Amino acid sequence: MRLEREYFEDLYASNEDPWRFETSSYERDKYDRTVAALEGRRFGRGLEMGCSIGVLTERLAGVCDELVAVDVSERAVATARRRLAGREGVTVECRSLPEETPDGPFDLIVCSEVLYYFDADLLAVVLNELGARLATGGSLLAVHWRPETRTYPLQGAEVHELLRARPGFEPGFSESTEHYLLDRFDLNA
Repeated sequence: MRLEREYFEDLYASNEDPWRFETSSYERDKYDRTVAALEGRRFGRGLEMGCSIGVLTERLAGVCDELVAVDVSERAVATARRRLAGREGVTVECRSLPEETPDGPFDLIVCSEVLYYFDADLLAVVLNELGARLATGGSLLAVHWRPETRTYPLQGAEVHELLRARPGFEPGFSESTEHYLLDRFDLNA
């Protein structure tokens, strides 16, 4: 089970920025910490899952030579494409995951507030797909809302527990705030 495309299309139909990515101080601060968790590294090829309208994508483009940003919502993708038009090395695509996960390898995979849209069984499939596309020495960065939600199949804490239990994903960075959990895992040889 997962939240389906229609759920997101309805959200974006009523509000181009339903989570206030452009104006929220919470989002701005979280994005600052997300990029800081990369510890100044530069990545050849990155994948951003659930890019929405591309606000975090703009920041990730600054640390990746090539960035593939995907979202299930056609409306969100259209907005992200406008935002990132002319940005060299950035591709924004409408894809349903895990079925349409882009081909790797990727040196960086970012999952910002997206993995709890899948139930535990489907998340295991998603994580297998992402793990298979993560280059040796690459990093998977996950950040999720911490307070309880009744809308999503999983809670943020559950997602991060499942990530921490994955073999081969070595903790590289971890931060817990009142509002979100942020973890970077590095795939070692």
